[in-house]
Amino acid sequence: MLLGRLNVDAIPYDPIVQVTVAGMILGGLLLLAAITYFKKWKYLWTEWFTTVDHKKIGIMYVIVSMVMLLRGFSDAIMMRLQQVLATNGAEGYLHPEHYDQIFTAHGVIMIFFVAMGLVVGLMNIVVPLQIGARDVAFPLLNSVSFWLFAVSAALVMMSLVLGEFAATGWLAYPPLSGIEYSPGVGVDYYIWSLQISGLGTLLTGVNFFVTIIKMRAPGMTLMKMPIFTWTVLVTVILIIAVFPILTGTLAMLTVDRLFGMHFFTNEAGGSPMLYVNLIWTWGHPEVYILVLPAFGAFSEIVATFSRKYLFGYNTMVYATVAIGLLSYVVWVHHFFTMGAGANVNAFFGIMTMVIAIPTGVKIFSWLFTMYKGRIRFTTPMLWTMGFLVTFSIGGMTGVLLAIPPADFVVHNSLFLIAHFHNVIIGGVVFGMFAALTYWFPKMFGFTLNEYWGRLSFWFWVIGFYLAFMPLYVLGFMGMTRRLNTYDNPDWEPYLYVAFVGAVFVAIGILCQLIQIAVSFRDRKKNVDLTGDVWDGRTLEWSTTSPAPFYNFAHIPYAGEIDSFWVDKEKGVAYQRPAKYEDIHMPTNRAAGVLIGGLLFVFGFAMTWYIWWLAIASLVGSIIVFIASSFTKKVDYYVPAAEVERIENERFHKLEQFQKQG
Repeated sequence: MLLGRLNVDAIPYDPIVQVTVAGMILGGLLLLAAITYFKKWKYLWTEWFTTVDHKKIGIMYVIVSMVMLLRGFSDAIMMRLQQVLATNGAEGYLHPEHYDQIFTAHGVIMIFFVAMGLVVGLMNIVVPLQIGARDVAFPLLNSVSFWLFAVSAALVMMSLVLGEFAATGWLAYPPLSGIEYSPGVGVDYYIWSLQISGLGTLLTGVNFFVTIIKMRAPGMTLMKMPIFTWTVLVTVILIIAVFPILTGTLAMLTVDRLFGMHFFTNEAGGSPMLYVNLIWTWGHPEVYILVLPAFGAFSEIVATFSRKYLFGYNTMVYATVAIGLLSYVVWVHHFFTMGAGANVNAFFGIMTMVIAIPTGVKIFSWLFTMYKGRIRFTTPMLWTMGFLVTFSIGGMTGVLLAIPPADFVVHNSLFLIAHFHNVIIGGVVFGMFAALTYWFPKMFGFTLNEYWGRLSFWFWVIGFYLAFMPLYVLGFMGMTRRLNTYDNPDWEPYLYVAFVGAVFVAIGILCQLIQIAVSFRDRKKNVDLTGDVWDGRTLEWSTTSPAPFYNFAHIPYAGEIDSFWVDKEKGVAYQRPAKYEDIHMPTNRAAGVLIGGLLFVFGFAMTWYIWWLAIASLVGSIIVFIASSFTKKVDYYVPAAEVERIENERFHKLEQFQKQG
């Protein structure tokens, strides 16, 4: 057929889905109407959609991730409400199949399109500024990476409108994800959204590895890099090493489904356990891909707001590298119960406990940095304090789960869910909120509202503990994951408390949205022209907020750790250059948008078996990529006179700012 499996039956008939889709369509139409009314299409196209500026690309990552956070959290609160209503064997308000799709979408969205997007967005915003570079090594590739991420998120959202999403859990274990048990399009949406997004992440890893290795400012040796950049370096090495495993694993699952291959079946030489091993060989390093940049951000924040140098810089670097190396040898602790044997379980249990040592080193380093410091409890510091407690609880329960006999007791229970959220929310989400608040002036030139930021923090933290502490108890009481109904009355009070916690988190998210709106409204009151509103320490604070499109008029010299802090103490942080030079910059390119759009069509076509469209879009994306490589005008020079004009304006504003106190 011309449209493959796509027909009118693909339109969901669930009233909840229909209302959601209607809201999405209405919101989209209003947004399009507003853009058209205010005549912003040209501005968006030239300044944002086609940009290769790492700062703007980072901001777009953050925007997409925050939109997906709203979707992912909506799934979470729907699950909590279902478990409150579905007591004593009642059906609740969600059909079991719909409930299964919701918890799968929640996991996929929160890991791949919220946490991963925030991490990569932060890398884009901060790393080139921290190392004294004007952009990343491959600006066009950076644009392509973002649009692959964005269209993958759109592909997940498309599953709401046409068809269904996977009902397999967020890692899609076979045989449930095989064609026999999941013949619909849900698993195909899952596969192609992750394949396209994973390709973008891999390209980002290569891009930032080259950027950090080759584009550091003069004088910045590896052991003089900011800690955040160090954590990003280890992160991108992990990405380069393990994301091809994810790509290969999903490719094997694809040919199992399409061509009847037997990689992950129980017959013809295949094994579902092969999939489990491969997916967790990627999956556990992925946890550290997410959390290591958060660790780096906490290091910068703690030092800044304690007004001290980071305690044990060298030790922190070695601990970061150790975590990266050890992350490769712990994956079996995710399936101790699956018959690997006592010797294998013992090895991976010991390795899991060992990886807690460098993580503990980091926590003590942050505590010793704060010791006798002049601590300012700003919003970023509050998120950091919340992290220290919450992540430590997650780490301690992780050590418990690393003991195979203990893991046998609570495996596949809500105890595991509580542990995982302690680590991911307490580590990654709190870390990204702290970092985005801290570096927000580098993006927009003004600070976020402190009152609403603090309010959001307290609702988030209180809500988190109400939502997940009861799950530890329920895990010991025998409640397993993914239940959409139950008949044990002893579980009810804990699930009610968990639902109240989810409501508190919802209020926290609402406070964040209000914080952003209020901050933009009052931006002139909170403007920071010096660039170091937080009294920052590293090179990114040595330029204005927001940084000009070329970042630095002259590439700075970074001969010390915390070089900007050292220069500021010497009184040379804001000296005018003696002479300005032409600056080489890349031009904006449409190739990223076009490749992303064509691969969205490719993923959609492969999901619905529209083979002619899949071939045409794939060939088109390849042609665009090759053609973009032969474009003659791919960069330009900013004349020295223009640079001098911009810098003079900058220094005039700095002088006015300093006179105003």
